[in-house]
Amino acid sequence: MNETVMTFLKTFLVGGALCLAGQLLIDLTRLTPARILTGYVVAGVILGAVGLYEPLAKWAGAGATVPLTGFGNLLARGVREAVAQRGVIGAFTGGFTAAAGGVCAAIFFGLIVACLCKSKEKY
Repeated sequence: MNETVMTFLKTFLVGGALCLAGQLLIDLTRLTPARILTGYVVAGVILGAVGLYEPLAKWAGAGATVPLTGFGNLLARGVREAVAQRGVIGAFTGGFTAAAGGVCAAIFFGLIVACLCKSKEKY
């Protein structure tokens, strides 16, 4: 099978499985969406801390790195690298430094869309 097709298939399957798990948590538990999203970030941190997330991300690509679990892993990796470079102070600054680019891009593009689109009131 074509390598590109396999990459898309792996990305779709892993990303879809993460979405399916979230939907099942919404449908079958009393957890709020905010708690589920927080759980996804914490799961990414834990999986990254024990070394399981990197192999998954290399295998699944964007299917693993784009969801909130990828954000949690990014925070954990940033803290780990900052602690190795700066010591204890890195535990407080590493996550911010690692995630700054993505957060700034989200704010910037959100502002652009808000300026280009006209909002409407909901009734």
